[in-house]
Amino acid sequence: MIQAVRSAFQLPDLRKKILFTLLILLIYRLAAHVPVPGVDQAALSRLFANPTGVGALANIINLLSGGAVSNFSVLAMGVYPYITAQIIIQLLTGVIPALERIQREEGSAGRKKMETYTYLLTIPMAALSAIGQIRLFSSSGQGEIIPGFGTNFLPTVSVIVTMTAGTMFAIWLGELITEQGVGQGLSIIIFGGIVARLPQNIATLLADPTRALPSLIAFAIIVALIVLVIVVVQEGQRRIPVQYGKRMRGRKVYGGGSTHIPLKVNMAGMIPLIFAQSILTLPAIVAQIFAGSPDPNVAAFFTAVVNIFSGGRHSLSFLYWIFYFLLVVGFTYFYTDVMVQQQNLPDTLQKQGGFIPGIRPGTRTEEYLNGVTRRITLVGALFLGGIAVAPFLISITGLIDNAVNFSILSTGLLIVVGVVLDTMRQLEAQLTMRHYEGFIK
Repeated sequence: MIQAVRSAFQLPDLRKKILFTLLILLIYRLAAHVPVPGVDQAALSRLFANPTGVGALANIINLLSGGAVSNFSVLAMGVYPYITAQIIIQLLTGVIPALERIQREEGSAGRKKMETYTYLLTIPMAALSAIGQIRLFSSSGQGEIIPGFGTNFLPTVSVIVTMTAGTMFAIWLGELITEQGVGQGLSIIIFGGIVARLPQNIATLLADPTRALPSLIAFAIIVALIVLVIVVVQEGQRRIPVQYGKRMRGRKVYGGGSTHIPLKVNMAGMIPLIFAQSILTLPAIVAQIFAGSPDPNVAAFFTAVVNIFSGGRHSLSFLYWIFYFLLVVGFTYFYTDVMVQQQNLPDTLQKQGGFIPGIRPGTRTEEYLNGVTRRITLVGALFLGGIAVAPFLISITGLIDNAVNFSILSTGLLIVVGVVLDTMRQLEAQLTMRHYEGFIK
């Protein structure tokens, strides 16, 4: 691998792409330290110092944003509104026939239209996310994050526009990486934000001198094991053999080859984790509104709901992780079914003259592929559910203090490993074209 990296930097065009990617990441990280105008840093610090309720939820969001939320940066929302818009468009494509026709029939022009619709949907999603995030943080009882937000018109509009523009700026940087750099741009942007928190996570482990060395060793072992499991499952696939019939045109024979359909164990990627987290934040947001009730019994009940659905340290916090696990498993099946239906593999095979040996084309092929997909999706769903609740399970063992706050042990690590594998494949393809030994054997 070291030789492959050296070979990559010896190629002028590939070296230029790698350096360009690093430059864009540097720009993103610098912009992540530019705060939104009017932020009350004292109230923000008190919020993140609170380990329960909205404070715990804010720490989780901060981890996934690479620390951009801790100073309420213009990039506090990152590219997640765009990802949400992509998910919505994908789901609507299977429901709205007009969108399905655009995706299937218009080729590259259709893809550009779908991208345009996604960008347009991202703007209101970013604005709503900004409003929701500010309202949620301000309702924590630690003071208003942005004083006057919602009451003073011009400051409110300027903050919403600034945060929305920050999201679009992050998306633009990601597109630049995709077009002129190495790897998938948006994934690289998320990757950079998560990895940027790694030094701080390690520093937290070393904060207690009496447990520094055991905690660091436990952290390294746990991360290595989780990485191993992620790589095995992410690379796992079921290969469905496909045979193509021969066609005669004059005296020439066409087709007749054989190939396979690679059905991945985890087709949904990290999307179910985002779905589940989004759903689980809703009870906390709604309950926070009633937590300040003058009735002490009502206030105590809704405060407990906020603590439970924020994933913080609470006697009933295990309920959050149970719901999290179940939602991840359910959304994995749901999203995988949507993807399989959109691909429409049986019709594609039939049009191209292909068939699965021993299976009749048409309905029987569709039933066979759906059955295989659902069986291997069970493994992928349990894998994603396990990754989601890994911090909670680690915190029970006591090997690492406050392991729940280490995103590198769950969703963050899944994203990091996926991005690294994808980027290594792209570099391998570039090196293979020039007859160099690649990264992945």
